[in-house]
Amino acid sequence: MQGRNQIKFCLIAAASLIAVLTAGCLLLPPGLARTAISDLVSAALMLIAVVIFAVQAKHSQRRLRWFWMLQSAGFALWVSDQFVWIWYDLFLHQKMQPMHPADALLFLAGAPMMAGFLLRPDREPSVSSARLGVLDFFLLLLWWLYLYVSLVVSWQFISPNLEAYNRNFDRLAIVENALIVAVIAIFWLKTSGKWKLFYASFGFAFIFNAIWFYVLNRALEQEIYFTGSWYDIPYAASFAIFAGAAWFGQGLTPEPESDRYSSWMTSGAMLGVLSLPILAIFALLDSRLPQSVSRFRVVTTLITMFLMALLLFIKHRRLNLELQRANLVLKEASLTDPLTGLRNRRFFSATIEADVEQTFRSHADQHNPHTSDLVFYLIDADNFKVVNDDYGHDVGDKVLIEMARRISSSIRHSDVLVRWGGEEFLIVSRYTDRKEAELLAERVLLAVGDKPFTLRTPGESIYRTCSIGWAAFPWDPANPRAVSYEEVLTLADRGLQRAKQMGRNRAVGMVPASGKAPSTTVPGLHPSILQVDLRSISGPSVPV
Repeated sequence: MQGRNQIKFCLIAAASLIAVLTAGCLLLPPGLARTAISDLVSAALMLIAVVIFAVQAKHSQRRLRWFWMLQSAGFALWVSDQFVWIWYDLFLHQKMQPMHPADALLFLAGAPMMAGFLLRPDREPSVSSARLGVLDFFLLLLWWLYLYVSLVVSWQFISPNLEAYNRNFDRLAIVENALIVAVIAIFWLKTSGKWKLFYASFGFAFIFNAIWFYVLNRALEQEIYFTGSWYDIPYAASFAIFAGAAWFGQGLTPEPESDRYSSWMTSGAMLGVLSLPILAIFALLDSRLPQSVSRFRVVTTLITMFLMALLLFIKHRRLNLELQRANLVLKEASLTDPLTGLRNRRFFSATIEADVEQTFRSHADQHNPHTSDLVFYLIDADNFKVVNDDYGHDVGDKVLIEMARRISSSIRHSDVLVRWGGEEFLIVSRYTDRKEAELLAERVLLAVGDKPFTLRTPGESIYRTCSIGWAAFPWDPANPRAVSYEEVLTLADRGLQRAKQMGRNRAVGMVPASGKAPSTTVPGLHPSILQVDLRSISGPSVPV
């Protein structure tokens, strides 16, 4: 609301200034007072536009904020040129020199304004695309500066020619305004509602300003213009129209982006790059050009091509980095369970071979026997279907996430916790000692079953337990390659099934038969591991 009031106040001030300017230009005799009113009112109207755009930027976000900032920057260049006029008119008391370097400010003001529209403020970009759009903006700005230096400055300093200077300046100004209006018209066709009204108001402001700028500039070249003449009234009024157009930008929000971000900006930048060799060829082949101008344009083109190539190299590097980040995110997403945030089976398949090979190497080179084994723990939540049936799947997911967190807190940093499927988890305990395998199983049983799980409210909770089956790899340390890790994993699954059969809330370890304990036959496995011993430990007592 505060921003709306500030803009309203600025618009009232702009209307009042237009009335003062009109009265001064039409009623006062030519002289210093009339000149001062024209110069100062025009500068004030430009500053009002700068302020309004800055206010809009303050109350906007992301791409829309950049749009308003770029419009404000363009008007700031216009104001800078106006201050030069004020210096000559009110302090030096003389006409501004023709082919003055400050003329570049008027021309370059269109570059940030054009870039602002090419950003498509009506679309919401991604952060990475916005970064790339900054480089495209600098490419456009460099190309726009090149056009002015090559086509205008060459007649200003290299081979002074007022007629050629005015002709090229006017042509470039017309092309600049025509391009901006064309871009606005295209986006006007692509939008609807408030955005269509917004683009229409800005398009009208640009057309009105371009017409009167051309008329005023022609009068200046024909030496019939003087500061304070009637030409200043419509030209200064165009800045008030720009300020009025900003009124329609209040409360606008970008819509979801439907096409690729910065496609317009990028296309414009690429066309600028491709145009450089063509312009250089024209400079070389145009026999009407003085040799000094031709040489200057070719050198300017080569320098610009080098600078643009440097910017393109930086953009290429950024694109590669963005691609690497995107691939990393996709890879990470493909290896992560979306519900619990744990690793998934794909991650296990991608990493297990490296873990197995490391285990083989540790046993082969007599590595520390206390850190040479892999132990697989398969964990399954007991009677989890009851949770889903009694409380719903949302609560079931919440319990599952908390169970994953508790299991994760009970393992080491070197261990890997995988969501194996449904309510089943797998721990791959790396660089460990099989003799201490029961300790981790005990920690997991306690972590899961010792505390109640909160349901919908803090006062509503239930106790849950889990069952565990585990087995160590290699199965036979004396012959590590005799049994594959898949078979050992199957043994861990058999241990899990045995834990379920024995009453749940316990861990059953599968170890090679020692002859000191009863053995069980596990069908379908390698003959060398048909005989196993069971090691069982129970979990904590759980309230009923």
